[in-house]
Amino acid sequence: MPNDRSDASVGAPEPSEPTPSSALAALPALFSEESRVRAFAAVALGAGDAARVARAAGLSAKDTAGALRRLRDQGVVTSGDDGELVVAHDRFRELARAARPAPSAAGSSAGEGGDGPADIVVRTFVRDGRLVRLPARWTRKKVVLRHIAEQTFAPGTEYPERTVDEKLRAWCEDGEVDHVTLRRHLVDLGHLRRSDGIYSRPADSADRAGTA
Repeated sequence: MPNDRSDASVGAPEPSEPTPSSALAALPALFSEESRVRAFAAVALGAGDAARVARAAGLSAKDTAGALRRLRDQGVVTSGDDGELVVAHDRFRELARAARPAPSAAGSSAGEGGDGPADIVVRTFVRDGRLVRLPARWTRKKVVLRHIAEQTFAPGTEYPERTVDEKLRAWCEDGEVDHVTLRRHLVDLGHLRRSDGIYSRPADSADRAGTA
């Protein structure tokens, strides 16, 4: 069984939680060690303390302690309200948001701290890369939908419906709008075109009529 020797230091100061970008980059290395994978799987399956993790994962107490320490350091395992070890699902959602492609130059003018009317509308209804809700006023709704289209889809690139839905689900997480409704709005406004189940964003997606 491989040892997690890099974790064997005693008395070292508790490291600060890594930023999402650094944690995302560290994930492949984190799970390249078999003991960490097995310990993580044990926690995911309900092992709530080190002793149960060791039994479920077939690890020694030393290897279990080292693996859990690294998993905690990266924020993917934490303690629940009852003190039991749990998978930090919120951390994975945060990492998923960090993994989203950077905004394109064409779509980066809104939502980057600008003070124009469109920027203010976007900041009001889009927070942390998620659509909180759609504005009731149609003019504001069009601003938000254009922003989402520009940040999500490259002009002229073809996307199957499943890919479109996956991308839009990320915007709708914990919000009031489902991805199907969001997709329909984007098609109705001409931000997405659909043909035989394939979607694409026109180079100039000014408001156009359409059906979803």
